[in-house]
Order: sequence, then structure tokens, then C-alpha cells
Amino acid sequence: MNSGISSPSHRGNRFYQGLTATFVANALQAVNFLGDRFLRKSHHPFTSIEDLYRHSMDSAFAVSESFLVTGAPHASAYYPRDFAWFYPDVLDPDTIMDSQDAVRRARLLDKSVRLLLEAVRANVVTTTIVPAGRARYLGVNYFSRPSDTLLGILAGLRQMISAEERASSYLAMSQCAHAGRLLLAEYCGDLKRAILQLASELEPFNDDGSTYLLCDASAPRSAATDTRAERRRFVTNACVYTTFVWGVQLGIVDENELKRRLGRDLEQYKRDLLRLFGKDGYIRHSLDGPTGSPASSVALDFASVHRGFWDMSEPAERALFAATADLIIAEPRFRIPSTFHFLVSADSPRNKMIHKIAAPAYQGRSSWPTFNVEFADRMLDYDEFSGSDTYRSCAQGILKDIRTATEVHGGYQELISEQGLKYRTWAYKGAVAHSWFPRFLSVWRRAHGTPLLQWND
Repeated sequence: MNSGISSPSHRGNRFYQGLTATFVANALQAVNFLGDRFLRKSHHPFTSIEDLYRHSMDSAFAVSESFLVTGAPHASAYYPRDFAWFYPDVLDPDTIMDSQDAVRRARLLDKSVRLLLEAVRANVVTTTIVPAGRARYLGVNYFSRPSDTLLGILAGLRQMISAEERASSYLAMSQCAHAGRLLLAEYCGDLKRAILQLASELEPFNDDGSTYLLCDASAPRSAATDTRAERRRFVTNACVYTTFVWGVQLGIVDENELKRRLGRDLEQYKRDLLRLFGKDGYIRHSLDGPTGSPASSVALDFASVHRGFWDMSEPAERALFAATADLIIAEPRFRIPSTFHFLVSADSPRNKMIHKIAAPAYQGRSSWPTFNVEFADRMLDYDEFSGSDTYRSCAQGILKDIRTATEVHGGYQELISEQGLKYRTWAYKGAVAHSWFPRFLSVWRRAHGTPLLQWND
């Protein structure tokens, strides 16, 4: 296999959005779900974690794939956010099986990020991109405008550019880093325009005599759990803050230019968000709706994204994280019994009609293994910066139970039901999230100090 991964930009790609595009995209997605419902084949009956991982990597990064996907019923559509939420360790050398695996991953990441950057250039910054024939793509929002699409694109770029920073013998890593730098140079202006546009969309929100800036003060914005359709959510605003920080770190936008747009510097912007959402002593999931018990007011997605909102550098920030984590850990409704599998929330969220029919509890009373992995990783961040072992045993318990579920269910699940089983509804038979598996291995090594799997290559 040729180890080169760089390819010319596909100038023939075209992107569409609008009412017609949304109608066609919905129809295509309905076909995807129906196809999954009636045609999904059973997975290989592997039982060892190594065999499951090898099969997952061969599936996730197959040469025939045109884009990095999860294996879910909706996987034939492209979700930019996934690079921040679910794919941050695709190029971790400790998770790569051999040089061929490295080349496949680097190529697929390059193709994926390149396509998303072309969409940004076409001013199609949506939650979802649905293929509609050769070199034709439909941009559509499910179910509200995005807060984290640009975040995902920047995460993909960051991963490419930093590929050669980790010790690795794979030539594909340095080639991927070079390709990432070229992409950043080519699309920097388009990204700057989109980031500044996002900054201009923030709205003032008044609370207790102070004015804050929110991306969703008057209408919902999406994040990884976007279908809850709530306004004033912590995670959506944390995503926007992280987008600004990463944009500055990558040299896409000048911090002073953002400061002029926001009327405050980024440090103050973050302190404002912590003060607003953490005024009760823990991070409240959403300011929208009635105030319930503390456990009913928090959600697992507060842990945010890899190297994202939480940097744990300030004692006050660590205190808010610990208080929120402790609420989740102590509340039985957050946990699948006898496990360290944590559910997204203690109470069922509001559901739209489509979720009552197709995917009930998708955003609330179910366990996302990947969110659990990020929760464990934030716990390790806390311990590292506080100089303690407060959460290490809990983080290890989370990872151990995810390993067990992976072996029991025959692969790394996208979702696990409230009862600890495969997540199944009429229109959702359950998905093996192949491409999310490397992130689990990366955090496992961090938590235990030794890799779960080793390869001889």
C-alpha cells in the first residue's frame, strides 16, 4: 500500500442547504434507518477484546470507506462534531495495530476533514452532511442549529497537525501532520469567517443584574445530545468557548479580534459561564425549565470534550467539577445497577414525537460508553491537577465495565440501555461504534498505566 495520504482538493464537490435539501436529507436518512432495521447483519461472534478490536478497526477504517463513520444506523451521514466528541484519538500510536492500519486511519481522517472544510468554504456549517449522489452533499440541522460543528472540524485539524508529536515509528503520522498544516493554510480564511460569525451570534442573557453571553439564550443549539431541544445549556456554550480557544491556538483568529466581538477576553468569558451555570455550587445542565433536585439538574455531558472546556487549572473550577461529579456518582438513578455505567441523566428529558416512536431515552435514560470514557478522563485530569487519587478507582471501574460490556455484546456499543443491555428500539437495532473504540484504549492506558492491548508491529 502506498503510504502517501495527501490528495488534491475535490473542487467538484457541491453542498446544498434549504427546505428542499432538508426534505431530501430526511428522506435519505429514513431509508438509512429502515435499511438498518431490516438489513443489519449480526456481527462476528468474537469474545476476546483483542479480536473484537481488530475486527472493529478493520471495519471502521476500511479502505472502501469515504468518510469516518461510527457504525450507527445514521452512519452514512457525516457529523462534524464527532471529531471532538468521539474521535479524538484516531491517531494515538498506542491504539494502532500496524503500519497498514496507520495509513488507513490517516487517509480517512484527511479525507474526512478535507470534505468538512469544503463545506465551511461553501458556507454550509450544519450539524449533519448527508451524501446525495456523486460529489453532492446536503447540509441539514438535526434538530437545531449547531454549537459544535466548527469545534469538531477544528478537533480533526488539531489531531492531524499533532500526529507527529507522539513517539511513533509510523511514517503516516508525519505525513498526516504535513497534510493537516496544508489544510489549515488553505482554509484558514474560511474558518476565521465562520468562527467570527459564531461569535456574532452570541446573545446577551441577564441574570441577577449581570449580563452573560450565550449561544442559545433564545433558541436551542445542538451539541452531542442535541435532540433534548433545550435552551441555555451548559454543554452547548462550553463547546462555543472551546471553539474560540482552539481557533486562537491554531492561529486562525486573533484573540484581540474575538475580544472586540465579545466585549470581554476569553478568560472572562469562561469565568462568566462557570459563575452562571455553577451558581448553585455544581454545574447545572440547563438554565431552561424548572429547578429540580440537584441530581435532576445535572447531566453526564457536562464533562465536555477532550482537552476542551475543563482544564482544571483553577481551584474553583476543580471544585465545581468535583461537586457535579459527586452528584452523579452518588445518585442511583444515574447508574445501571451493580456497574459503573453512568446514564446521561437521572430523569427522562423532554422528547419530541420522533423520539417517542424511533429512539426513546436516546438522550437521557441510556448510557453512552463514550461519554463515560470522557467522564473517566476528566476524573483523571482532576486527580492530576489536584495531586490526589480522588477519582482514579472510579475511572478504572468505568473502563472495566465498558470492557465487560464490549465483550458481552460483541463490540464497542454506541448506546447501552437503562437495563445494561444493547440499546434497541423499533428503528434502532443497536450499533457497534467501531471508530470510537481507540479513545477507550487511550484512556484505559492513562488510567492503568499500561495498555489494554499490545501489537508487535
